[in-house]
Parts: sequence; C-alpha cells; structure tokens
Amino acid sequence: MSRVGSNPISVPDGVDVAIDGAHVTVTGSRGTLEHNLPEAISARIEDGFVIVERADELRNTKALHGLSRSLLANMVTGVSEGYRKELEIVGVGYRAISQGDAKIELQLGFSHPVHVEAPDGVTFEVPNQTSIYVLGIDKQAVGQVAADIRAIRKPEPYRGKGIRYAGERIIRKAGKAAK
Repeated sequence: MSRVGSNPISVPDGVDVAIDGAHVTVTGSRGTLEHNLPEAISARIEDGFVIVERADELRNTKALHGLSRSLLANMVTGVSEGYRKELEIVGVGYRAISQGDAKIELQLGFSHPVHVEAPDGVTFEVPNQTSIYVLGIDKQAVGQVAADIRAIRKPEPYRGKGIRYAGERIIRKAGKAAK
C-alpha cells in the first residue's frame, strides 16, 4: 500500500477544493491551480480533508497514487502559503538588479548583462545585489525558474563563484600545486 498516497490532505481555512470527476481545482488567497488526475486515481473531500484513492493494486497505479497525492498537497500549500526559492550570487562584480516584479538583470562576468523574465505566476524579489528570491504558487514552476537562473552561471569548484541555492554547499577542489 502506498504510504504517501494513503495520507489525507488537510485543507486549511480559506482554501477551496473543487473536484469534478478527474479535474481538481484548488483556490486560495494567492490564486488558483488546476490538475487532472490519472485514470485509475480518484479524489474525494471528507470532513475538511482530501482523500486520494486508487482503483487497483498495479505497480504503476501505486506510483501514480503517491504522485497524485503529493501534487494535490503541493497545490493546497501553494495557494495558501506559496513557495520561495532563494539564490545567492558569489563573485566579485557579480550582482542582480531588479527591473520590476517579473524581470531581473544579472551581471555575471560575461561581456553583456543577462536579462531573465519570469513566466506567468512567478515573481522575483532582489533584497540586495547578491540575493534573488523566486516566488510563486506553483512549486514546479518556482523550482524550474530557480534552476534555470542557476544554470546561467553554475558555481565553479575552484573559487566557488557563480549562482547557488541558499545554503548549498559547494565541494571545492585544491587546484594546481606550486613547484
């Protein structure tokens, strides 16, 4: 039995979950998210909890059971609290400049500045020149945008310069030994 899929999802106050067959819509103070459940998976609302059930015991259905439950739980959390990924910029002269909520300019040692625009539902905050916060209600979109920004200049292993997640540990290499 799926351990993740069998856990009920608590629906906090201010969040409305509507289930229409296989289509689930979650609405909260921060916005609305929608998801279509796979064929063998169903969901129902009972006493302020969303319960995800599966139709059979096939291996693939068990995997989809846990996945569907996690996706619905992430939707409930996203519309009530939202998601945030923090990025740090390390390097002399490396910096981020905010150009509104949905656009930032990055100076990362290239011969030109790099402009990054946020997709719908994702915003940026730049509290200082070396920090970027990626905010949104869709966990997957927030993580993907943060990964795309990090991929522009990954942390290099010799000096640690580049863009990294907050708290990420970079394994450093020793470099060349002098004669």
